[in-house]
Amino acid sequence: MNNTIFRILRYSGVPFLVRELVQRNRISILLFHDISKETAEFAFQFLQKHYNIISLNDLLNAIEYKDLISLPKKSLIITFDDGHIGNYQLFPLIKKYKIPVSVFLCAAIINTKRSFWFNYKPAEEQKGELKKIVNSERLAILNRFGYDQEEEHDIPQALNKSQIMEMKESINFQSHTLFHPILTQCSLEDAQKEIVNSKQLLESEYELNINAISYPNGNYSEREIDITIKAGYSCGITVDYGFNTIKTDVYRLKRISLKDTFNLDELIVKSSGVWGFLKLFSK
Repeated sequence: MNNTIFRILRYSGVPFLVRELVQRNRISILLFHDISKETAEFAFQFLQKHYNIISLNDLLNAIEYKDLISLPKKSLIITFDDGHIGNYQLFPLIKKYKIPVSVFLCAAIINTKRSFWFNYKPAEEQKGELKKIVNSERLAILNRFGYDQEEEHDIPQALNKSQIMEMKESINFQSHTLFHPILTQCSLEDAQKEIVNSKQLLESEYELNINAISYPNGNYSEREIDITIKAGYSCGITVDYGFNTIKTDVYRLKRISLKDTFNLDELIVKSSGVWGFLKLFSK
């Protein structure tokens, strides 16, 4: 059903109008997670043709110096959350299209065979509810299902060190905390550990310049922003719907989630922000 809706919306001309009239003077940040090479190929082709893809640091510099003129019209930033091992398969395409990409890494899961808690099958049906409870409770429930965030498994789910070191000259690696908890459900001590230690680990072990954090699941509060600032980050990335300008709060940068779609109609509609607006309007 949604595919039909996306097709109707695409050919209605609304995404084109939004792209040319609204996105033209704003900066869009798109969110992917673990797309296939095939999805990445057509996504990169479309986005490069219809937008001007810039780096996250380009936006941060423009905001710092209040310099909108330095950014091209229809500026767009591509981000990936988590650091899935499948991202490595996209590396040749990223080099082929010469596009700047930011990947936010879970620092305690990369270079291990630990698993992302939200991928743990026995608890998958409760994933939505688990995001709403205190972190210690979430871990206790997952433990009853047989999940331990420190446990290693047979197959890695995240990028390893050699892959990251190979990719880092072309990709902007940043922080997505240690284990991807819902920060607003963490104790102060745990939230500090996730935000501060992930930055330190990525800088010391991988020689990365960490200046950005993507809040897991997009959840944040004034407490998380305060920790982020004190830890020395230059910005925080949310999943709050909308576009950015040089006046946007750098610790509340907005993003458009694409849900790793393989449907071109969906990509066109969602990247324009039309779908997010309709969902917001329908609430």
